[in-house]
Amino acid sequence: MADLISYRKIIHIDMDAFYASVEQMDNPELKGKPLAVGGSETRGVVSAASYEARKFGVRSAMSGVQAKRNCPDLIFVPPRFDRYKEISKQIRKIFHDYTDLVEPLSLDEAYLDVTQNKKGNPSASLIAREIRKRIFEEVGITASAGISVNKFVAKIASDYNKPNGQKTVNPEEVLEFLENLDIKKFYGIGKVTTDRMYHFGIFTGKDLKSKSREFLEEHFSKSGLHFYNIVRGIHNSEVKPNRITKSVAAEHTFNQNLTSEIFMMERLEQIASELENRIKKYKILGKTVTLKIKYSDFTTQTRSKTLPYFISDKGLILETAKELLYQDRMKESVRLLGITLNNLNTEIKKTVVVQLRFEF
Repeated sequence: MADLISYRKIIHIDMDAFYASVEQMDNPELKGKPLAVGGSETRGVVSAASYEARKFGVRSAMSGVQAKRNCPDLIFVPPRFDRYKEISKQIRKIFHDYTDLVEPLSLDEAYLDVTQNKKGNPSASLIAREIRKRIFEEVGITASAGISVNKFVAKIASDYNKPNGQKTVNPEEVLEFLENLDIKKFYGIGKVTTDRMYHFGIFTGKDLKSKSREFLEEHFSKSGLHFYNIVRGIHNSEVKPNRITKSVAAEHTFNQNLTSEIFMMERLEQIASELENRIKKYKILGKTVTLKIKYSDFTTQTRSKTLPYFISDKGLILETAKELLYQDRMKESVRLLGITLNNLNTEIKKTVVVQLRFEF
């Protein structure tokens, strides 16, 4: 491993079932019960599930119908994103008591570089334990942590002793840790890539490490070099406090499926208005508009168009979304519509912005 990595002390903090934990904290009657945030037993999609619900196979992105089928006693509650943002701010304030090198990934997780920290504590493991203790005492929910020499290993380690635990992978343990790891637990390797790796006899980190760089680049294109490096503990990405947003999105799941483009246009206008408000608040511009369509059979389709200029105006967003809507005929009734603006000007202006995603 590079010397630079061996001196770095990275913590990945991940809140335990964040949305569900906040709901159980605010409503003691929900504690210890299987809970789903979002969706319902007849419609919608689960945004988050409590650990009690996960025992029955309920998970995020699952339809409410399937979740209820898996767990007949499942309790559904609507999401309260303003409340989750409020709690997230409290947690980030705790992070900044230790370091200014905090890179939020979402409302419920972040990287912290504590190589040099405000407490002068040389032990990243002790810092992680103290942060988790403060989150529990000052906020009221639990968090898990992974501690290691780089972001990649710390991210994987934070999953090891969930919920309410932590795992440290010291510099001399990194290579063995990665070699023994099931390939599907490598952060960033999804189901499709996992299946491809299985095809090539790659089931563990050790199997991955046995493949040459040329082999991996031949079969996995640009990702090949990344896989070659990470299994050797090489991941030089720094913790970036001013993480640049790559997209802003708003979407709406409907109580009744839509069968007419006229009704869809009415809903798209509402979504475009919501998106415009947030875009202008953070002074973001973008060139690419993407329309997301989820059909009644739960298949999802996206259609995109890149303009020759930056936009933020609702009218232009809606005009482009309308063009994308009529690009092809609907194959089924529609249960969800969403609009995403990406290819943003943040790379040019280096504006510090917030990732936005709205679900209803």
